[in-house]
Amino acid sequence: MIDLYNELKVAKEFWDFLGGDGAYEDLLDCFEKVGIEMRDEIDKYFSRFK
Repeated sequence: MIDLYNELKVAKEFWDFLGGDGAYEDLLDCFEKVGIEMRDEIDKYFSRFK
């Protein structure tokens, strides 16, 4: 069995554990910047699945 409070880290807890305080927010910022820059390419790719 997993001790959910001491052995399982998800999202913010996980990334801040790996990269230090603020790592999760930094990661989200990176994904947002790349998403904005590549919006046209991303939309073109996913338009194949409509």
